Amino acid sequence: MLVVRPGTLADLDAVMELAALSGRGFTSLPEDEGVLSERMALSERSFASELAPSEAWYTLLLEDTATGSIDGIASVRAAVGVGRPHFSFRVVTLAQYSSAIETRFDHQALVLVNECGGWTEVGSLFIRSDKRGGGAGALLAQSRYMLIGAEPLKFAQTVMAELRGWFEQDGTSPFYEGVSSQFFRLPFEQADRMLTATDGQFVLDLAPRHPIYVQLIEHGAREAIGEVHREGRPALAMLEKEGFERTGLIDIFDGGPTMAAPRDQVRTIRDSQLAKVRLGDPVDALSTLLSTTGIAAFRTVRAPCALTEGHATILPETARLLGVAEGDTIRAKVN
Repeated sequence: MLVVRPGTLADLDAVMELAALSGRGFTSLPEDEGVLSERMALSERSFASELAPSEAWYTLLLEDTATGSIDGIASVRAAVGVGRPHFSFRVVTLAQYSSAIETRFDHQALVLVNECGGWTEVGSLFIRSDKRGGGAGALLAQSRYMLIGAEPLKFAQTVMAELRGWFEQDGTSPFYEGVSSQFFRLPFEQADRMLTATDGQFVLDLAPRHPIYVQLIEHGAREAIGEVHREGRPALAMLEKEGFERTGLIDIFDGGPTMAAPRDQVRTIRDSQLAKVRLGDPVDALSTLLSTTGIAAFRTVRAPCALTEGHATILPETARLLGVAEGDTIRAKVN
């Protein structure tokens, strides 16, 4: 069975392997041992509630209990843009009118903004290619929302997700090469590494202060605005199913879209319910997303469950994976 659990420093080697597999442009999972080591340590402290809620950054891992293999990773960052600005480009329409010729012209432009400060971010969703399909991706993605639902007051009222932008088959980012590189004058990997490993001061120093007219951007970069990486389309579909919508914001490096939803209207959070555990062989069981109700020992599985009158009848093996016993409270959502 697959179980989603907190990541720890002991999982660093497995996380490094996933980072190497994720490929170019997966900016939230850099192939940098120092950065990932710090992030796993931060995750341990977050799950132990040793940090202020706004500083927490939770890393979740998908584990195959039969083999012990770590097959996927995801994260929940309680609040972005708190310690440093979280920059995006907003796609805006600038209207201009000439009374002399009685003609109106509408121009799209990119404007640097810092609108997401304090929002909760779900991200870093990546699964080994041989594990995709069969519900593994949905389990890992929904686990992030079950984590938020466990203690919602530790998270913001708006939840966002940034999707990887479009990259060509040769690994180049049309948007970065056509737009952002003109300001930062660094190779994509170096710019991304500096953003991840530093406080992002270079973005504040070098980013454009004035609108960039979309019509003046070369065709390939223009076409990449708001486009999702070919491997990110399933993630986009899952976000839309949860109620996320495009915000009109895009990533300043690869042009990928930012999605957002009100925390309490995210489908998995809204439609889940609390129930008391009953151990047994569930009759008329449905495949159900199940999680613990606290952050400290958080676990999520998908397993047969019979929900009746505030009780959840589950198999003893399911209870063992969740770390719960008869009479404990769990969160359940029927898919």
